[in-house]
This record gives sequence, C-alpha cells and structure tokens, in this order.
Amino acid sequence: MASAVPPALLALVALLAPGGLGVAFPGCDYPAHLWCSSWEIAVACQAQSHCANLSHPAAAPVELSLYYESRCPACHWFLVQQLFTTWLLLPAEALSITLVPYGNAQERNVSGKWEFQCQHGPEECLGNMIETCLMDEAKNFSTYFPVIFCLESGSSVTKNLEACLQVYAPQLDGARIAACVQGDAGAALMHRNAQLTAALDPPHQYVPWIVINGKHTDELQAQAQTSLLGLICSLYQGEKPEACGGSGATKAPAGCRP
Repeated sequence: MASAVPPALLALVALLAPGGLGVAFPGCDYPAHLWCSSWEIAVACQAQSHCANLSHPAAAPVELSLYYESRCPACHWFLVQQLFTTWLLLPAEALSITLVPYGNAQERNVSGKWEFQCQHGPEECLGNMIETCLMDEAKNFSTYFPVIFCLESGSSVTKNLEACLQVYAPQLDGARIAACVQGDAGAALMHRNAQLTAALDPPHQYVPWIVINGKHTDELQAQAQTSLLGLICSLYQGEKPEACGGSGATKAPAGCRP
C-alpha cells in the first residue's frame, strides 16, 4: 500500500507522468514512468485510459450450463425467450453455453443396454435423444443451437428435425442423426447426460436448472430467468458488449419438478 503523498508531491507526479497521467492511487506502488508498462499496473494506478499502447487482456466468457428436458414448458420458455436471444445478442467471447438434455429422467441398465424413462413420457426421451445426437453430429455450438431453438419453439421436438435442418443447418445429415438416435451411440450419449445431471452439486430439484460459472444458487436461477442478458452483462469482466446497454426483465413460468 502506498504511503500518504503530500499535495505538493502529487502535483509533481502529475507533471512528470508521461502524457499527464495524474496522481497515484491507493494500491499503486509504482513510479509514474512505469504506469503504462503493463495492463495490471495501469489498472492499479487507474491509468488505463492514458495507456493507448496496452491491449486489454482477454476476459473469460461467462459459462452457462442448462440442464433441461425437451417437453418441459418452462424449459421451452427459457431456452427460446431468454437463452437463444441472449446468445444472439452477445459475442462468443462473452458467453459460453453447454446444453444437457436429460432433466428429471431416470435410467437403468438392462442386459448391458441403457434404457430411459422420462417425466413427460417416451416422446420426451426421444426429443432428448434427438437433440443429444444432433449436438454430437454437429460438434459446433453455433451450428446446432439454432436447430435446437427451431425444435424447441415449434409444434413438435420429435417431428420437425428435417425441417429445422433444412432452414438452419442443411449441411448436416439427418440420416446420421437418426442412426445415432436409434443405436447404441445415442444411448451412450444419453447415459453421459445422466451422469452429468447426477453429478450436480447441489442436486437439481427441477428444470430448467441453470448453472453459472460452475455455481447454482436460487438467486442466480431467479436472475437468469428474469433477465439473462442483464445477468451475463453484469458478470462478464471484459469490455461490455453493445447489447449490455439495457435489458428488460420478464416473468418466467414455474419449472418442471419431478
């Protein structure tokens, strides 16, 4: 911590500092001529605006994991109304998203094969599997997320895959996705989703279950469902994207409890 500086000396520092940087601040133990030698020192001395030669270090994106199920109305609403729109508005360096379709399902191993029972019936298990196999086939988030948005916002998650692929990802092979859904590969991928869901700490109590930067709290959940854009903007430590200028709050429907 810097010691108290007499007013006369503060004035002298202001005169001697390159570009007229001004006075030292508490926590700035560096002489004025070093204030622009690194970004960390510039921040400590509150001289960033005067250090044009320094580039701002890249900030880590906010990491959001969504645990959901394909026929839960509250999951539809959050994914379509909050998550997708926030993803469209923010650059990739500000937000990283992981989707885990499984939710309140249960699994059991029967003769070496995984079988699944879902909260909203077999149709939901099929929808979860389709989205899981789609993600595995596409690999790239920006490729598969618009397709999942299309499925979740349409009349049927299980019947609109081909139509959604034609609009958002015509380069993907629907037959390969179908083979995954019907085969052992899809079951293995769904088992992985089951393991990820079972490993949640604290354990999920409903879906959608939202984890931000590895943490789930009631407060984060409520903020994400009320104004996800506002939450991500407040948490992102980098230069604020243009979309962070303002974000309105909306009321979320109740989640799907097992």
